[in-house]
Amino acid sequence: MTGFQGVHAAAITPRGKQGEIDFGAAFDLVDHLCKGGVRGIVLFGDYGEYPSFTVEERSRLTYLAVKRSRVPVLVGVGSATMDLSVSLARDARDAGAAAVLIPPPLFYHYEPDDLVEFYHRIASQLGSSIDAFLSNTPHSASSFTVDTALPLLQTGHFAGIEDASGNLESFASFEAAAAGNFRLLVSNDALFTRVRCGSGGAHGAISSTACVVPELVVALDRAIASSKSDQVSALDGALQEFLRWEALFPKPVLVKVATGLRGLKTGNASVPLCRGKERLLNEFCEWFQGWLQAVRKMSANA
Repeated sequence: MTGFQGVHAAAITPRGKQGEIDFGAAFDLVDHLCKGGVRGIVLFGDYGEYPSFTVEERSRLTYLAVKRSRVPVLVGVGSATMDLSVSLARDARDAGAAAVLIPPPLFYHYEPDDLVEFYHRIASQLGSSIDAFLSNTPHSASSFTVDTALPLLQTGHFAGIEDASGNLESFASFEAAAAGNFRLLVSNDALFTRVRCGSGGAHGAISSTACVVPELVVALDRAIASSKSDQVSALDGALQEFLRWEALFPKPVLVKVATGLRGLKTGNASVPLCRGKERLLNEFCEWFQGWLQAVRKMSANA
């Protein structure tokens, strides 16, 4: 089993003045991420705010981004219904996407048996026409346990699982079961270093921080692979600093703002911040410039 190794950037979706997708800004972001050295780009994951856009917008950006990108594009196909998710997955396949990420349906809570049926039916409609990953994103959709996910993965209908839960115990269970049978992608930056350094570790990573500073996360991954402990410690320390700031704001506010501070158009936040958070955001913007300089220097030397 090959592919999906290394760092994949979880891209934001730049918005225009009316909340529509800003396609030109999205192309600039794709170029920025490719230049930063990521091994892949993820569109319309949690940080891509996929519920905010129509199926038509999402399919169009997928098609254009695949043509623009110099690295594989993975596409989140989350929606409120199975039919829409299948439609988005087929459009991603036809556009030439490398894989689709399938989270549980939006909004309502679904029991394990319901999720199993949902994924079996999607698999039956997609077949083997595109690599499909289960997407465990409990902050935005129903979570599924290891006991629910493993039987699905063992069917061979899915390429692997993206785990954004941040639960080390669950991740360890997935890791033990993977053993070449399916791909395991860590999608929680707080755990990135710890699980990439493990004996088996995550095969690859989906990183929202890589949308902002791809050079940092790529350098960290490279240092881990080379067992350069001093560099790993320094680069992970910088990553954790950024994550402490991010935790103070609703997602994906800080990732969008920080991406904008790198000279890329991102559009306005979907929801306004309170005055206290606005003041805190100003403090972050001042801090970020100095931090970015240090990070770029560290990354270049790694």
